[in-house]
Formats: sequence, C-alpha cells, structure tokens
Amino acid sequence: MFSKMRSSSIQVGLIVVLLTASVVLSDDNVPIPADKAQVRTWFNNNVRPLAQSKSLDPGLVAAEAGARVVKVMQDGSGNFKTITDAIKSIPIGNTKRVIIYIGGGNYHEKIKIERTKPFVTFYGAPGNMPNLTYGGTAQQYGTVDSATLIVESDYFVASNIIISNSAPRPDGKRPGAQAVALRISGDKAAFYNCKFFGFQDTICDDRNRHFFKNCFIQGTVDFIFGSGKSLYLNTELRVLGDNGMTVIVAQARKSEAEDSAYSFVHCHITGTGTGTYLGRAWMSHPKVIFAYTTMSNVINKAGWSNNNHPEYDRSAYFGEYQNKGPGADVSGRASITKKLSFAEVKPYVTLGMLQASKWLLPPPRV
Repeated sequence: MFSKMRSSSIQVGLIVVLLTASVVLSDDNVPIPADKAQVRTWFNNNVRPLAQSKSLDPGLVAAEAGARVVKVMQDGSGNFKTITDAIKSIPIGNTKRVIIYIGGGNYHEKIKIERTKPFVTFYGAPGNMPNLTYGGTAQQYGTVDSATLIVESDYFVASNIIISNSAPRPDGKRPGAQAVALRISGDKAAFYNCKFFGFQDTICDDRNRHFFKNCFIQGTVDFIFGSGKSLYLNTELRVLGDNGMTVIVAQARKSEAEDSAYSFVHCHITGTGTGTYLGRAWMSHPKVIFAYTTMSNVINKAGWSNNNHPEYDRSAYFGEYQNKGPGADVSGRASITKKLSFAEVKPYVTLGMLQASKWLLPPPRV
C-alpha cells in the first residue's frame, strides 16, 4: 500500500510543476547547436513540460497526470527500506507514473523492473545521490543479466542516481568477469544526471530508444554495448585505459534493416592511457556517431577497429563530425572512419532520431 500522508507534500509540488503554461509543439528536427553554450536553451525549447506539450503519447499524458511519489529510505522514515520492495508494490499493468524517491546511501540490491510495470521513475536528490550497487558477473548470471539494474519496462526515467557494479576489474584470466551496471531494454527511457560505474560492459544499451543527458559513464572494454537507438548528450565517458585493450562502444547492429545506432553529441572523453578505440565492429553493421565531442589523448589515433573483420569495413558506420581535442585528429584515422558532412550527421544530432516529441519530458522536479 502506498502511504498517502508521506507522499502528499511531494505530490502537490509535482502537480504544480506539471500544470503550467501554454501549449507548444516541440520540434524533433531542430539540430543540437554546435555551440555548447546554446545547448541548454535548445533543450528547454524542444523538450517541454507536460502541460506545454501537445504531441505526447496519450498513455504517457494520462500516466503523468496521475503521478504519485513513494519514498525509499534506509532509516525507515519512508514508505519502504529497499528499492526492490518499492517496485514490488507497483501493480502489474501499471498505468500511472510512480516516482520512487530514493534517499542517499548505498543500496546493495540486484534490481529488476519487469516489462509489465511501465511509467517508473527513480529519483535521487542531486546533492545526496543514492548508489545502487551489486557485484553480479557474467559467470554467475550471463552478461546481460549480471546488471545491478535491469529495466525491461517502457517510459522509465532516472534522475540523480548512481548505478554501479562492484565486481572486480577483469584481469583477462578469470572467465566470465564481465559485469554490467545497467541493462536498459525498455522503450522511451531517459537518464538525467546519472553516474554509471563499471569496467567491462558497464552499460548494456540493449534495444529500443533511450536518451542520456549530463551523465557520467566509466569503463574499460565495450562499456557501452548493445542494439539500442540512443542519444548521449553532454555526457562524460571516462576510460580506465592503463591496462590492456580498451574500447568505448560495441554497437551490435547486424544488418542495414536494423534500426539502431548510438550518437554521442557534446560529450567528453577523459581517462587514462593512450590506446582506447572509440568503437569496434562487434557485429557486421555497427552504427556509431561522435559529434561536437571533446576527445583527450586517451583515444588511439586510428579511432576505430574492424575487430579483425576486414569484411566489415564496407558495412560499419563509424562517423565523426566536428570533434575537438588531441584525440579528435582524423588525419590518422582507420580507413573504416566516415568523416561526415552536416547533411549526413543531422539525423543523429536531432531529437527526431528518437521521435522524442512523443515521449521525452524534462527531468522531474520532486
């Protein structure tokens, strides 16, 4: 049962935020500005609050209008002490937004949101972000199911949350040492100001459409991988590249007909070492784009790898556009690299890539 008394004050504030102002159509086709200083204005103009948006999915509108908040607090002052118990309380076939406010602290839980429970939000206070952590590995669970947080439902949102996998860094000797922090499989998911910590396979961006903004992702090998169609905006990609081969992206597109891609716009590549690849051809038709991104000297001059499959050189789509920094010099890039024009990059630097006007809302204010 949800506690109405504990959530009522938060609900009132939420409703006030949602029910403001005039109706405006968001535009999926306005490109993200090349000038990073203009990105915040661009976002505010094109990702509107509920009451100002007219093109959202009807089911989402109904869910947001009935939003309610429950609190998870380890000291017992909330509705639940564990995130798992809060999720269990959500009914199968849920049709209303449930905002799970998670107090600060380390939550040692392996968490799964089934596809039958859409419209779930994880919210942490920006100054006291909770850390969801578990030490699952591929040897124990299989790679994709090793994740600390598995989200299979649609319309998931996370804001101000740390998601980590505490398993040791793979040493190349222990079998099954890969350890995922997040697996996101549901459609129409957004992550705002979240941090993801792991080594190999940190984020399984599994399938469907996802939006990451103002996030931090740390890893070593293939630390963003899968078949999602995702836009990463103003996100730091931190490579721990001081030991062995390191690769940021392993995108798993298998054919021209498959509608998946990863686009990194105004991101920052930081870390250690000097030999990291932006991406590798894990499968035959990977599609990865970096635009307006600052790349430190952690990046290998070749930039991209065909993963010892020269036949993939014709089918891989590894694109770069107006990146900067010592790692962004395209003069020494592998021949598999595509140096994009604005016309070529435009579909990957707009919200239209995700049809976001139908589902993307600003970060929750709780």
